[in-house]
Amino acid sequence: MSNLLTQHKSHRKLTTLVENRTTYNAEYAELNIYETHAIAEKVSLTFDFPIIASMLTGKKIMHLDGFDAFDFFPGESVVMPTNKEMIIDFPIATKNKPTQCLALGIDAFKILEVVEKFNHHVAIENENNNWDLDKTTSHLINNVDVNHLLERLTYTFTNSNKSKDMLLDLMIQELIVRLLQTKAKSLITNDTHIFTDTRIGTVIKFIKENLTNKDITVDQLAKKAYMSSSHFHKQFKNTLGISPIDYINSEKIKFSKKLIKTSHNLRMSEIAFQSGFNNTSYFNRQFKKMEMMTPQQFKASVSKQLNTSDL
Repeated sequence: MSNLLTQHKSHRKLTTLVENRTTYNAEYAELNIYETHAIAEKVSLTFDFPIIASMLTGKKIMHLDGFDAFDFFPGESVVMPTNKEMIIDFPIATKNKPTQCLALGIDAFKILEVVEKFNHHVAIENENNNWDLDKTTSHLINNVDVNHLLERLTYTFTNSNKSKDMLLDLMIQELIVRLLQTKAKSLITNDTHIFTDTRIGTVIKFIKENLTNKDITVDQLAKKAYMSSSHFHKQFKNTLGISPIDYINSEKIKFSKKLIKTSHNLRMSEIAFQSGFNNTSYFNRQFKKMEMMTPQQFKASVSKQLNTSDL
C-alpha cells in the first residue's frame, strides 16, 4: 500500500508529528490519511460519520469499546460507528519510519441507499434480518476483497482523473456491500437461533456439525437447502460473500489451527486428514491462502510463543 502514497507525499504538509491529517474529498466520502512520526500514547480520535480505518505502515495498539486492547497492523481494518472513540498508542513510530493509517468516511445517506438494496436482494429468507454499518465495531483481518478495494480507493482519491467521482462512487458502493457481507457472515455463523430460520443457516449448521467429513459436496448442501445447485451457490455467495467450498475450507483451516496448537505430536499430514482434507498439498495451499503463511510456519510461530511464555 505504501507505494500508492507517492502522489500523496508530494502534496501533503506535515504540521504535527502525531496523527498529521491530510483529507481528500469526494461527493459521498472523504479519505483521511494520518501519519505519526514519533512514539505516542492515548491519542483519541472520534468521527461524526461511520468510518473504515485501515493500517498502511507501522503498528498501532487500539483501545476500542467492547474489545481488549489489540495490535493493529497493515492488512487489518476496523469499521467504526458514528461518534465511537478510538484510543491509540504508537509504540514504534519514528521520523524515518512513520506509522500511517487511512480513515475512510462514507456519507450516511449513501450507506443507507446501498443497505436498502442489499437487504432487498440478499438471500436470507427472514424479513427481520437487516444490517447496517452504523451499530457495532468490527475488526477485519486479512480480508482480501476489502484490502484490494481500499488500495484502489486510495489511489483514486490521491490521483487526478476525469472520472474520479464516478469511479469512487462505484468503489464505495462495492466496499459497503463487502462490509455488509462480512457482517452477514458473522451474524449467520455466530447467532445460533438463525439456524432454524433460514435455509442458508441450516446448511451452515450442517457444515459445522460435519466439518471433518471429506465428502461434503455443493450438490449435497443444495439438497439440504431445497435449491438447485446453481441457485444455492449464488444464494450462498450473495449472503456470505464467499463460495460454499471456500467457506467449508475456511472452517476446516480454523479447525486445523486448533489441532496445531493442541496436538503437538501429530504430523502435518495427520492434521490435514483430521481436519477433513483429502491430501496434504491441497491443505497446504488452502492454509497459506487464508492465513498468509504455511502450516509449518504457523506451527513454528505457535512454538515460539509458547517458548517465550515459558521464559
